[in-house]
Amino acid sequence: MSPRPPDLVVGNTRYIQSFQPLAGPGAKILILGSMPGIASLEAGQYYAHSRNAFWPIMGDVFGAQPSLPYEARRSILINHGVAVWDVLKLCRREGSLDSNIRDEVPNDFAKFFEMFPRISRVLLNGGTAARSYGKYVQPLVPELRALAVPSTSPAYAAMRYGEKLDRWRCALD
Repeated sequence: MSPRPPDLVVGNTRYIQSFQPLAGPGAKILILGSMPGIASLEAGQYYAHSRNAFWPIMGDVFGAQPSLPYEARRSILINHGVAVWDVLKLCRREGSLDSNIRDEVPNDFAKFFEMFPRISRVLLNGGTAARSYGKYVQPLVPELRALAVPSTSPAYAAMRYGEKLDRWRCALD
């Protein structure tokens, strides 16, 4: 378990911070969310909400089953060349909904892509991640293939798990 990044207070404004990237030297695919939700921040783990479909999907695709300890799931993704991070480094947000995100500050993607030069594909977990990526990251790496995939968030209930899994599986192949 990673420690929760401390909130950053500037004046009277409190910002939440994302985690460090989950990535290894062989990373080829980068999965980007927008900003961890409350359950994830409290647990110090990516996609910790019990109803988030991320780990069930990673379990079905790579064997990183939600029942495994978090460190084992992290290792499985790293061994498969998958990195996980968030577009945003800092933001203000009440609750966990992406629609409540304000005052965005992006992560340092120039440094990230320098550290992980084998990244050849980016999967954008949901609409907010896709919009923020287009605004902050795409201009830095216009040649990098990026694909929006259905949000794994429990707030996105318009699509059943099986369809989400099929779309994610195609994007990860």
